[in-house]
Amino acid sequence: MEIKVVTGDIVKTKADAIVIPFFKDNEQLSGDIANIDQALDGAITQLNKRGEIKGKLNEITIIHCLGKLPSERVAVIGLGKKEELTKNKIRGAIAETCRRLRQSNMENIAFIPQGIGLDDIDLEIAAQIMTEGALLGTYTFQKYVTSKEEHSEIKQLLILGRDDSEVVVLEQGYRKGKIIAEAANLARDMVNEPSNNMTPTDMAEMAKKLADTYKLELTILNREQMKDLGMGALLGVAQGSQQPPKFIVLRYSGGDSSEIDVALVGKGITFDSGGISIKPSNGMEEMKSDMTGGATVMAAISAIAQIKPEINVMAIIPATENLPSGTALKPGDILTAMNGKTIEILSTDAEGRLILADAISYARKLGAKSIIDVATLTGACIIALGKVCTGAFGNNQELINKVLASGMEAGELIWQMPMFDEFKELNKSSIADVKNVGGREAGSITAAQFLAEFTDDIPWVHLDIAGTSMTEKERNYQIKGATGVPVRTLINLVLSLAK
Repeated sequence: MEIKVVTGDIVKTKADAIVIPFFKDNEQLSGDIANIDQALDGAITQLNKRGEIKGKLNEITIIHCLGKLPSERVAVIGLGKKEELTKNKIRGAIAETCRRLRQSNMENIAFIPQGIGLDDIDLEIAAQIMTEGALLGTYTFQKYVTSKEEHSEIKQLLILGRDDSEVVVLEQGYRKGKIIAEAANLARDMVNEPSNNMTPTDMAEMAKKLADTYKLELTILNREQMKDLGMGALLGVAQGSQQPPKFIVLRYSGGDSSEIDVALVGKGITFDSGGISIKPSNGMEEMKSDMTGGATVMAAISAIAQIKPEINVMAIIPATENLPSGTALKPGDILTAMNGKTIEILSTDAEGRLILADAISYARKLGAKSIIDVATLTGACIIALGKVCTGAFGNNQELINKVLASGMEAGELIWQMPMFDEFKELNKSSIADVKNVGGREAGSITAAQFLAEFTDDIPWVHLDIAGTSMTEKERNYQIKGATGVPVRTLINLVLSLAK
């Protein structure tokens, strides 16, 4: 889909469909919608009186113009009550509308900026969130489908400004929205790939492609280099697989100093069988998505490199498979992490925290001033928060607050979980410094407390995206499969830290 910002009058625009908003309890039409209604001989007013257009959120009504307007159709989209409108509702409404028009084989559509003056929405923000909604909502992953789509794709989407000065501002918002949405879609692509085509080596190749495209510094450590650094936890997980592990580091330098302002660490288990503590076969195919954290931080830093904030950011991805074999890690084994701490293995299916332990230790060694890690870490987080919220855990309330605010701005719901010292006791081992499972109770919290053992009190936030990384149904701008959460949150966070 090509998105363009142009000067134009929606009433005079020629397209397969022009799109106008309609609010619930809209008693009197005004502006563009009134002019369109008049050209259609009061069709919108009549449909509203009959209850066929109610203005309910995401309600879409298509009216054929029959030569009364240059456009062939008018799509009236419901935005709910005006006082309840939010940026995220606009994203969702734009996404639903674009999919509906695509299903009707409409290839050229035009919008006016939505929600101006409401929920702190100005022209630039309107263009950004509309672009995000359109690109996220029309995402598809059809790489391995050989049959043709039943509908055509939207070829062109126009965002109309009234004059050249408006177009300049809208263009800025569109560019930012495009970068952010395409980053989320990149993460979706990586996660939706089958694990045979998204191995640790494939992740490293993707990192190289991003580094070349966006001028990022790239380091890829092999098994021997990891061994030299003492990454015993990561190598312990990797020893059951024939695929070589990769420790991927991407670096964006936008600040004045050489310090790493923030390290984004992402879990990169490209397939998780559970290892010797093997998972049930039912649903195991979804474990190709256990590298979502790694895909997330790679996509986020690619967008950051394009937006160019004045801040230094590092993305770290420990990538490996977790498989059972004659050489695999076993329950009862003891590993030594990069920071020297010893770990008793109770379950080889609690492997994500092991590879993150070495990645966080690496970020600390390089002097990162703050760390955000992202991982599909625990089923316990799904029990606690369902598939609605990402769980946030951390040791610095100021940084946690910034993460929560960045998620709210992106429309990605995040809920802070407790980190009381009493939970830490559950991870104590009698034969090592710590064990990798704290028991059935508070499983997402004890997993976070395990990670905290390796942060050394550096400001740190852990995001458990086990429930939010995938969705089983299409809703608003989320499409079945990988969601791209929390790419946009991380981008917002880095931009806020840069300010």
